[in-house]
Amino acid sequence: MTARKTRHLNVWVAMVLASVALILGHGFYRDLSANNEETYKGLKLFSDVIELVQKNYVDEVDTQNMIDAAIQGMVRSLDPHSALLPPDALKELQIDTHGEFTGIGIHITMRNSLVTVISPIEGTPAYRAGIKAGDKIVKVDGKPTEDLRDAVNRMRGPKGTTVKITILRRGASEPLDFSLERDVIPIYSVKAELLRPGYGYVWITNFRENTTGDLIDALKAMETTEAPMKGLVLDLRDNPGGILNQAIEVSDLFLDTGEILSIKGRDGRNTKVFQAHAADVKRAYPIVVLINGGSASASEIVAGALQDHKRALILGTTSFGKGSVQTVETLRDGYGLKFTIARYYTPSGRSIQAKGVAPDLTVKRHTITDTGTTDGRMLKEKDLKNHLDAEPDKAFEKSKTEPDVPEKEAPEDPPALKRFKSKNSPLDREALFSDNQVMRALDILISYDIFKDLKNG
Repeated sequence: MTARKTRHLNVWVAMVLASVALILGHGFYRDLSANNEETYKGLKLFSDVIELVQKNYVDEVDTQNMIDAAIQGMVRSLDPHSALLPPDALKELQIDTHGEFTGIGIHITMRNSLVTVISPIEGTPAYRAGIKAGDKIVKVDGKPTEDLRDAVNRMRGPKGTTVKITILRRGASEPLDFSLERDVIPIYSVKAELLRPGYGYVWITNFRENTTGDLIDALKAMETTEAPMKGLVLDLRDNPGGILNQAIEVSDLFLDTGEILSIKGRDGRNTKVFQAHAADVKRAYPIVVLINGGSASASEIVAGALQDHKRALILGTTSFGKGSVQTVETLRDGYGLKFTIARYYTPSGRSIQAKGVAPDLTVKRHTITDTGTTDGRMLKEKDLKNHLDAEPDKAFEKSKTEPDVPEKEAPEDPPALKRFKSKNSPLDREALFSDNQVMRALDILISYDIFKDLKNG
């Protein structure tokens, strides 16, 4: 190995030490002093391996890629949600929480080494083309997908350009090709609709920096109608989560007192309790929250808090089960480190890690497509490699009431709701009224109002 390459290697080993120190904090240095021999023995082994590969491997290797892969492997061995974020991946994460991007509009993950669609984003090229949750993206522009970042980078591109993706779909005998024209994907996380006078529907797709503000706008738009709000359907299905404080603030809109969430980490600084505050606007109307196997993290925080306070009825199927909290620290050269700092607990002390939030009323979603995908076969947190274990908690009783589905009714949108929809894009009313879970939730709210009037009468 040349002297230049040796110096380059030494710099990268120093970066590894710096990264490890950043991950473990001051305790790293104490351990390093106490265990100098073992620590340096491991680092010397690491250095020897890279040197041997650089010198003898059949092809020339990229040292930086090897170091990145080594750190990535180290961090990913902790749990499925910890990762080293190269500069472009860190930018993607920042885009995902605010702003906009140009692409086809899908949420994806890795499952069994295949790029898998979690869900298409409503109103995007992927959504309009019929891409489904559970689809496996095996090629982009005819080239096999290598990993998640590779797939994302190749599906992104200038507005108006075309990308072809090849997918495997359960129930389809052959791979399916989709030619999609890239578009600007707006990042709006809240959509609203009046199902009938006095009964609102809000869909939170994920939790971004502006989610709470958008939700308040949506509620105000419906609350200003001539008919007062009698009930709300809050849809958190296929919501993969997002920013923690937004989940807390959304929960706080419907709770006046009590605990919303507690997080507990090994470091005392990562142990906190979040309390509800009395709101200026009282929203005492009943709520039905919809969840399924795609509801994860922040959406589970909201569902768990409202369920424990008996503020909402939870309807659907058991959620994903991600009961951990991650933080992102910036590193040198544009890199970032995402790692788990705590587990979170619902107000009653439940940890939903690897178990999920169980609905009060189990109602499976009917599907008329040929995907063959059902909630029962969706990927859950407990299926992920190295997932964190949960702590024991007490069981919760489930309601068995299943009232009839009401007839359709299309109220005239008030001006405030029309303005809200123009910004956030309207929902498909026909799809809503053919959604059995939405209709079951609406029926429950109507029944509650009827029985309340009977009791008062």
